[in-house]
Amino acid sequence: MTPTSANLAIWAIAAIAAAGVLARPFKLPEAIWAVGGAALLLVSGLLPLAEGLKAVGKGLDVYLFLAGMMLLSETARREGLFDWVAAYAVNRANRSPRRLFMLIYAVGVVVTTFLSNDATAVVLTPAVFAATRKARVEPLPYLFICAFIANAASFVLPISNPANLVLYGDHTPALGRWLASFALPSLLSIAATVFVLFWSQGPALGDHCDCDVDQPKLSQGGWTALAGIGLTAIALMAVSAFDMQLGLPTCILGALTTVLVLVSNREAPWPTLGKVSWSVLPLVAGLFVLVEALNRTGLATALSNALRTASVASIPGAAAGAGALVAVISNLINNLPAGLIASTAIIQAHPPQKIIDALLIGVDLGPNLSITGSLATVLWLTAIRREKQDVGFWRFLKVGALVMPPALALAIGARLLTG
Repeated sequence: MTPTSANLAIWAIAAIAAAGVLARPFKLPEAIWAVGGAALLLVSGLLPLAEGLKAVGKGLDVYLFLAGMMLLSETARREGLFDWVAAYAVNRANRSPRRLFMLIYAVGVVVTTFLSNDATAVVLTPAVFAATRKARVEPLPYLFICAFIANAASFVLPISNPANLVLYGDHTPALGRWLASFALPSLLSIAATVFVLFWSQGPALGDHCDCDVDQPKLSQGGWTALAGIGLTAIALMAVSAFDMQLGLPTCILGALTTVLVLVSNREAPWPTLGKVSWSVLPLVAGLFVLVEALNRTGLATALSNALRTASVASIPGAAAGAGALVAVISNLINNLPAGLIASTAIIQAHPPQKIIDALLIGVDLGPNLSITGSLATVLWLTAIRREKQDVGFWRFLKVGALVMPPALALAIGARLLTG
């Protein structure tokens, strides 16, 4: 096979795999399409096995992080922590669906900021569903909060999104410079998202919701799960301050919390492990392999050349264009692999810092357009399916097309105006 035909074959396989992840033909899980595309690349020889294994290895920190968060979430769910939190939130809403909406949004900002956007999808979504069930309201408008705030607040801190660490690699800015660069863009992103989301979902909220529901007593296992989540948040802040990887401590704390609860309850681990959405891990691995193959076609080099040319002509124009482009790419191939591609292009092009920061905003916020734009949204979708809810690609896109563009424009614009 000639280099040109090989490149065309790689692009065709990647396109089919991406389309399968987006549309889920025959209702097959997203992981089937990503892993299938990756396997086809390896079996056909379009990507050497050694390069494929290297690509899978790049995601190790992400796999560990996700495993820890999913263990924490399932343990907390089984111990009734989400029902306990839900009853508290509903009682504080005082029969107002709009107050409940804003309360959930505020909690989502906090969880995303200090535990990451994936934690919002994995940990908060079940609690929100439990809250809407207790309040006797239509759940979907409130569940949308978890999906959209997970991305809108994901660049408040470096730990707010694993994609931040993927894009910056070993050169994550110090916390002080990070806040100077992203405080105002994050604030505008959060504000614009809640404004448009509230406006679009307001008619479905209703006029009143139940309150004064019975506050369940939290079990010893529930308190242990809550402590585990709190310790994980503290640990993530600490390791971030020392510019260390997040995956291992998250996995250790998640596993330790689960073991402590199981031992205390004298339960076997299999029921808990069986409910964890392990298919997310091969989905991520498959995406990493697909990106490695695309980079072999010269994609990252072409993007780095375009960055150099555009930055010479106009730094603000290049930043806006790069941020918008990577936002679109994130919705086509997911933001983690998009972050990998952007990171490679940055290493080759060495663009000005404002362009790098605009790329980060595009990687983080752009995925609010579609249901498979970010791993957090895929995790959110998995979580709501467990509750017998589902949102198709087009239904999410109708909301995302309203919510994402103004938030992206404001966030990138604010970054260009700051020092």
